[in-house]
Amino acid sequence: MPPAKDYYRVLGVSEKAPEAEIKKAYRRLAKKYHPDANPSDDSAAERFKEIGEAYGVLSDQAQRKKYDTMRKYGAFSPSGGGFGRTSRGGSVRMEDVDFGGFPGFGGLGDLFSSIFGKGKRSAGADPIEVSAEIPFRTAALGGKIPVTVAVTEACPVCGGTGAAAGAKVDICQECKGRGTVTFGQGGFAVTRPCPACRGRGKIPSQACGRCSGSAEIDVNKRLLVTVAPGTDSGQKVRLKGQGQRSSDAGPPGDLIVTFQVAPDRFFRREGLAVHCTVPVNLVQAVLGAKIKVRTIDGRRVVLNIPPGTQPGRRFRIRGQGIAKGNTRGDQIVEVTVTIPEDLTPAQVEALRQFADSAGLKY
Repeated sequence: MPPAKDYYRVLGVSEKAPEAEIKKAYRRLAKKYHPDANPSDDSAAERFKEIGEAYGVLSDQAQRKKYDTMRKYGAFSPSGGGFGRTSRGGSVRMEDVDFGGFPGFGGLGDLFSSIFGKGKRSAGADPIEVSAEIPFRTAALGGKIPVTVAVTEACPVCGGTGAAAGAKVDICQECKGRGTVTFGQGGFAVTRPCPACRGRGKIPSQACGRCSGSAEIDVNKRLLVTVAPGTDSGQKVRLKGQGQRSSDAGPPGDLIVTFQVAPDRFFRREGLAVHCTVPVNLVQAVLGAKIKVRTIDGRRVVLNIPPGTQPGRRFRIRGQGIAKGNTRGDQIVEVTVTIPEDLTPAQVEALRQFADSAGLKY
């Protein structure tokens, strides 16, 4: 069996390449080797198909993950179809390995089938994920934040057909109008959207000037995302149908937003409790005082500082923490005592007299 292709080499990217780099490489190569740009070059058409095959797998997060797993274990070794080598130096061939019962590999048999076409791909686009930073108070109290996500949408000029105005649209000869083609090498086969017609099953005689025949354009979509009260870092929200448009006329994918709570200069969170630190001066700590403390909802509550309060003492303000469901935490206030640095001679003398009368050493 001939060796399977290394899709990363086909696109000229590294195995660590991010999705944007893979997409950029694909578009550059697809434009260079497109049959319309090389009408008399059969090798360009083959190269174009190869590029589409590689992009079809590497652009799909789930398929790419499985492909990388296979690649890790030598499935795409240039040694001529061998999966790997035995301890005696002999090769282990794909057709000789029972992956379903092989210890430690779990369901690699299903893994191969899911990548190379024995399973049916679900309709619609895969979800895309973005991370969004939210202010501390918004996370605590709830609200809405703007989120911008890069997606593709139907070209507004051609309406998603890829054809210029007045162009003749014919059945794609590559896929015979099916919109999909099956690539295969030996025992491998994978069905993907046709790279010639981009899964539409039809090819216009003249491409749309706005989208160059791709039928789609890149846009930055701005959304207002609702943040539930009590949201913490790492929590996710799924927005149905707000992700990437489907290439096979299926429903658009979902958008998954992962929240990261920005630190606050005054508050910090521990579970549903909100912690803060407030300073009091020496006299307030010694004689006692009433001070105002800010809460997460913007109000100020009066906190009683008793005489003789020591630095680091904590006070609890009940019900002023983070609310989640029917539960609300408390606000914990830690006191620090500020010590004056510059005293007048009279103040120093008064302090000495106080120390002498109290029996304090200095």
